[in-house]
Amino acid sequence: MDLEKIRRQAYAPYSKFHVAALAISDVGEHVGTNMENAAYPEGVCAEGAALSAMTTAGGRKLKSIKIIGPQGVSIRPCGGCRQKILEFATPTTVIQCQEADGTLRKFSIADLLPGSFGPDDLT
Repeated sequence: MDLEKIRRQAYAPYSKFHVAALAISDVGEHVGTNMENAAYPEGVCAEGAALSAMTTAGGRKLKSIKIIGPQGVSIRPCGGCRQKILEFATPTTVIQCQEADGTLRKFSIADLLPGSFGPDDLT
C-alpha cells in the first residue's frame, strides 16, 4: 500500500498539512487521511479516520498503526487521537510515527499516553 500517495489525497486546503494513517487490525488494513473544515474544530485527524474505517469493517483490535506526514516533520498523534488509539490498543500494539528524517519511530500506547483512563477502567 502506498501510504505516501494516500497522504497526498488528504483534504487540507487551509493548513496544507497532509497526514495519513494506516491501521492494521484483527480484520485487515484500514487507511485514513486528515480532513479539514472551514469551521476549524470540525476537522478529522488521519488516525481517527483510519480507526473509523477499521470499526466500519468490523475491526476491534488494533495490531499497529502507522502515521506519516510531510517530509521534514516529526508526527505524533494529538491527545484526542491517543485516546482513540487506546480504545482499541493492547499492550503489544505498535504505534509507528514518522520522524523528521523520514524514518519511523515505534511507540507503545503506554509511551504516548501514560497513566491513561480507558476501557479497562470501566469494567
